[in-house]
Amino acid sequence: MIKRSVLLGLGIVSLLLGMAGIVLPLLPTVPFVLLAGFCFARSSPELHRWLHQHPWFAQALCDWHQQRGLRLPLKRRALVMTIASFSLSIWLVSVLWLKLFLAIICLILVAFLWRLPVVANAGKSSVYDPE
Repeated sequence: MIKRSVLLGLGIVSLLLGMAGIVLPLLPTVPFVLLAGFCFARSSPELHRWLHQHPWFAQALCDWHQQRGLRLPLKRRALVMTIASFSLSIWLVSVLWLKLFLAIICLILVAFLWRLPVVANAGKSSVYDPE
């Protein structure tokens, strides 16, 4: 019961951070939404189903679950936004060690995104059914 509550809370916080990441340059959206999906799968079938049917997230989650990849436009957007947001952050920060830390995190995230497979864009594919 406690584990379920913790996962539900973590999933909600993760989803809120992911949604904030849509408009805030420092927060990535995709990792937080994937984490929310993971947490909801283990804590709330209703929220898991809702997330997988949401117009903003359904296709990307479906692609991730079925093929462990992203469609090319989403992958490009994620790479561009990651590089842009980290570049802005590195430029704004005045502490050298923090600039280096941000640069290392950026390189790790870009390498992760770069290595993700590209899913063929065959129009609107079926939505992932978590059950």
